[in-house]
Amino acid sequence: MEYSQKLKNLFLLLAACYLLLAVVSCTPKRAALPDYTGIDVRQVIAERGIIESVETTFSVEFERDESTITGDAALKLTDNTLELRIYSFGLLVAEVAESEGVIKSSPEMSRNKSIILVDGLRNSILWWRIKNYDVERQNKTYRLTNSYQEILIDKETMLPVSQTIEIDDGRQLRITYEEPMSKGKFWYPSKMKIELSRYIVRLQIKNINFIHHSGQGQQQQTL
Repeated sequence: MEYSQKLKNLFLLLAACYLLLAVVSCTPKRAALPDYTGIDVRQVIAERGIIESVETTFSVEFERDESTITGDAALKLTDNTLELRIYSFGLLVAEVAESEGVIKSSPEMSRNKSIILVDGLRNSILWWRIKNYDVERQNKTYRLTNSYQEILIDKETMLPVSQTIEIDDGRQLRITYEEPMSKGKFWYPSKMKIELSRYIVRLQIKNINFIHHSGQGQQQQTL
């Protein structure tokens, strides 16, 4: 009886080890970050200049004061245009379109929502579009600044850590980034938080495509 119990315990131990190894082997492994040793941050940003548009889907959480609304969203984005659809429980609840500074939405949005959804999304995702910037080397980051914008770039990942944008009414649009992931040869922060006054929007990217046009712009490529 004692021998039988020991054999049973050994079998259970081996089974547990097998399950543990199976779980570990099936766990997705994040690709190693590129080695940016000796690379100028300006070069990294310039390389992203080939990206002309971004298409992404993400989960989204809106907070204002004590209320929270969650949903999913689909976004198409360029320097001058934005198409955003927001869904809740599979139903379309809001649409936002912007072209050359003209914003249309259904239902109609307040100025705060317009800033956080249009300016916030564009600058958070297309962060490398910063213009006429100066670079200051800090301990673990590069500090990129111009007259109204500041971006902290992590030296190890060459991705943004945070961003602050001065709005014309004196307020600040604040963006923070987390969890680097890769799509093709491009890395991106998969989690973002956008803050304006009492509004907070949190994003978790599900899928993202970086698109550029080769040659004379006739051929569209997804990176």
